[in-house]
Amino acid sequence: MHRTTTQRGLSGLGALVLAASVVVAGPAAPASAAGLTLTVDVGQVVRPATQVAAGGLYGVASDSQPTTDMLLPLNPTSFTQPPPGTTHLGNGATEPCCDALDVGHNVTRSGAQQFIRLPDIYPTFPYEWQGWDDWERKVTTMVNDRLAATDVTNIHGWELWNEADWTWDTAAAGSFHDGWSRTYDLVRSLDPVTPIVGPSPSRYVHDEMLAFMTHARDTDTLPDVVVWHELDDMNWNAFEEHVADYRAIERSLGVSPRPIVINEYNSFNQMDVPSVALHWMSVFERHGAREAHRAYWFEAGTFNGLFTLDNRPTASYWLYRWYGAMTGNIVETAPDGWLDGVASYDSSRQVVNVVFGGDWGDNAVNVTGLDSFGPSVDVRLLSTPGSGRHSHVAAPTVVRETGLPVTGGQISVPVDGMNAEGAYQLLITPAGGPTTSWQQVYEAENATVVNAQTRSSDQASNRFYVGGIDGDTDMRSDSFVDFTVNVPEARSYTMTVRYANGTGATSTHGLAYNGGAWSTVSYPPTPGWARFGTIRVTVDLDAGYNVIRLAKGSPGFEGGTGYAELDSITLS
Repeated sequence: MHRTTTQRGLSGLGALVLAASVVVAGPAAPASAAGLTLTVDVGQVVRPATQVAAGGLYGVASDSQPTTDMLLPLNPTSFTQPPPGTTHLGNGATEPCCDALDVGHNVTRSGAQQFIRLPDIYPTFPYEWQGWDDWERKVTTMVNDRLAATDVTNIHGWELWNEADWTWDTAAAGSFHDGWSRTYDLVRSLDPVTPIVGPSPSRYVHDEMLAFMTHARDTDTLPDVVVWHELDDMNWNAFEEHVADYRAIERSLGVSPRPIVINEYNSFNQMDVPSVALHWMSVFERHGAREAHRAYWFEAGTFNGLFTLDNRPTASYWLYRWYGAMTGNIVETAPDGWLDGVASYDSSRQVVNVVFGGDWGDNAVNVTGLDSFGPSVDVRLLSTPGSGRHSHVAAPTVVRETGLPVTGGQISVPVDGMNAEGAYQLLITPAGGPTTSWQQVYEAENATVVNAQTRSSDQASNRFYVGGIDGDTDMRSDSFVDFTVNVPEARSYTMTVRYANGTGATSTHGLAYNGGAWSTVSYPPTPGWARFGTIRVTVDLDAGYNVIRLAKGSPGFEGGTGYAELDSITLS
C-alpha cells in the first residue's frame, strides 16, 4: 500500500500506544510486564529455514541500489517490483524507479526472486483507469518485454492488480472479478508458464476472499499463488485466523492448496520498530506463509528502511541480518505475552540462533532440546535499539557473553532491562564454539529453489531435500538451486554434492558460480529417488559471499541430461 501521504511515522512507545488504540484484534500494548519467558524447543522442527519474511515491496531500486553485497547478508527471499517500462511515482518520487527487468540481475545475484506488479505501470496511486484498450495494450507490452529478456530468471509471478478493494474503478472498468478473469486470460495467452498471483487486497476479508475464489474457480482463472496484505497496526495475531479461514475456503470450494504470500506487511506507524517486524516474522514462520514482503511506505531502494538514504545500516537491519543468518531448520517457539521470537537450529555446526523481543523489563529465554550439546554451552546475547530508518546503527550491542550449564537438556538465559521496541539475538553453541569455525554444509532446502520443490525424507541430511529439478526450456521454466555461501578466504575448495539419481543412468547438471563459466557435474545412479550418494568437484571461490548454481537449465547453459535431486553441498 504505497500511498503518498503527509503523515509522519511515529517512533518508540508513542507509536505503540497509538497502535493499541486502533487495533481490533491482538493483545494490548506492553506495559512493563517483566517476568516473561520465551520458550524455544530445538527438537521440534517447524520448517526449513528460508527467511520467509525477508522480502520487500520496491526494496531494490536499481542494479546497484542496494548493492548485491549489501543484500547478501540479509539472505532475501523475494521482492515485489514494478513492471517493465513503469511510470509509477510512489511516495513523492520525482522519477520512476525499480523496473523489474532493470533490477532483475541484482535480485538474482542476491539469491532472491520477484513478482512483477502490473498496475504499477500507471504513474499515480490510486491508479487512474484509462480504459480497457489502454490496459490490455499495456499488459501485452509488459509481458512481451519480459519474454524478450531471455537472460532474466527468478521472476516467479505476475501480480495482476493491487488492492482492488479500493483501487479498482468499477464504474469505468466493470466488476473486478470480470476484470481479473479478462486480464488473467490475456496474460496466460502470452505467457502460459509464469505463475499468476492475487487477488492482493489491502486486508483479508472472508466474504471478499470467498467471492473471489468462487468466481476464479468457476472461470478457471484461479491464482497459482494467493496474496493478501497485512498492514494493520500490530495486528499480527490475526494472521493465524486469516490463514485458517482461507484454507477453509479452499476446502469448501474443492480448490487445491495454494502457497500464501503476504507481499505487503507492517503498518505505516510501525515500519521502523524492530520488535514489530519481529512479531510479523514470528507469525509468518509459525503459520505457513511462503514469503512476506516489507511494505513500501517511504523511500524505494532502501529495503524499506533497513538502510538509510546514504546506504548505511539501521537498527532494523541488524534484526534482518540475524534472521538472514538462520540455517538448518526453524524450530518451535512459544511466546509469552508480547515476548516472541523466531529460532533456528543448524545441526551441522550445532548453532542455535534465536531472534526475539517485544516486551519490557527483566525476562528470560528458555531453550530445550540441547542434550547433544554437552554439559555446558556458550551463549552470546546482542541487542539492536528501536531507532528508525534515518538513524545509522553501526553494529549491534553485545549484552553478554558467558557459559551456562546444561541441565536436563535445557538452559534459561536471563535478559534484563529489555526494551520493547528493540530486538535481541541469542546465539548458543557447545562450550568452545561451533563444531566448525565457518559454515561448510549448505542444505538445498535453505537455498534459492527455482522451479523445483522442497520435499521431506528421513534419508535426507536435514530431513528435507530438493526434487523436481526438471525444467530446461527457457528462462521462465529453468530449474536450478542457488547456494549462497560465505567462505573465509579466496582459494580452491572441494565441494561435495549429496544427490539422488533414480534414473538408472548417469545424469548431469550445469555448475557455475558468481556468474562465471559453466561446467558439467555428473551424477552416477543411486539406489533410488531420495536415496543419496555423493560426488566431489573443485570450485574456485572469492573470500566472503559467493553464489553457486547447480542447474538442470539456466540461461547460457544448454541443459542437463536425465534428472537428479539435491540434498546438500559441503565445502572443505
